[in-house]
Amino acid sequence: MKELTKAEEQVMQVLWKEKKAFVKEILLHFPEPKPAYNTVSTIVRILEKKGFVSHEEFGKSHRYFPVVNKEAYRNERFSDLMKGYFNNSMKQVLSHFSDGDHLDINEADEMISMLEEIKKKSEQK
Repeated sequence: MKELTKAEEQVMQVLWKEKKAFVKEILLHFPEPKPAYNTVSTIVRILEKKGFVSHEEFGKSHRYFPVVNKEAYRNERFSDLMKGYFNNSMKQVLSHFSDGDHLDINEADEMISMLEEIKKKSEQK
């Protein structure tokens, strides 16, 4: 699966949230200053060529919808991040986030609880 540019990912975030949208509806989700209609239209067509989006026709208008789901894309990107920056080691990821101000004490407690739950499940197998 190809990696998306920042602009492509912004459009995909809207489509993942809305499920289906015309370009003018996608534009409503962008902060000011909004990109030009033609810019968003071009990005959507690029996403369609990349296989992330398809459309249904309503006369001369197209309503776009995602073909790739958000979880599949997220999993692919996270896997690439793990391989490229953390030697595919969750321990290195956790170490990275435990250094500095990346998470607060409540998040750390939640992570510990999650890890304990994963450990219990693993031991039951």
